[in-house]
Amino acid sequence: MPPPEPESSVARAATRNRFADHEPISAATAGSASLLTQTLRVYLEDTDAGGIVYHASWLRFFERARTDWLRALGIEQSSLGPATGIGFVVRDMQIAFLRPGRLDQTIRTELRLAEARRASLFLTQNAFDATSGEELVRATVRIAALRLTDQRAAPLPRTLLAELATRGALATET
Repeated sequence: MPPPEPESSVARAATRNRFADHEPISAATAGSASLLTQTLRVYLEDTDAGGIVYHASWLRFFERARTDWLRALGIEQSSLGPATGIGFVVRDMQIAFLRPGRLDQTIRTELRLAEARRASLFLTQNAFDATSGEELVRATVRIAALRLTDQRAAPLPRTLLAELATRGALATET
């Protein structure tokens, strides 16, 4: 059997640029209020041996923010699946580590909804030094809704779309 064809540069560019219309919002360009802001402290367990926040810790910080955002909208992920047969997964993520976070630092995270589609949400998430306001990390995340029975795309739960519309987070109903 011949070896697989290498991925074309066009395909690689398309993958790299899939968020071209969904750039993370920086502190300087944020025009709308954050949908969720949290403050946290960096603990030893979040850092490497040099006291710098380990890259995977930022993913945990942002995951907690997304979970708390859904909770604030009245959606508990533990009951969403049994009630609707739908779950959420991270489909894509772009992350930029701009400055290091450090042991004992207080960090402010922000989450914004950039776009809601039929079966996915595009979110921007940022982390800042809580004292200076300096941006440390920015990410753009696409969250997909899946049917738990077959792991295929599913429409976003109506309760979520209704709550987002009620809070003015959706420009138009989808």
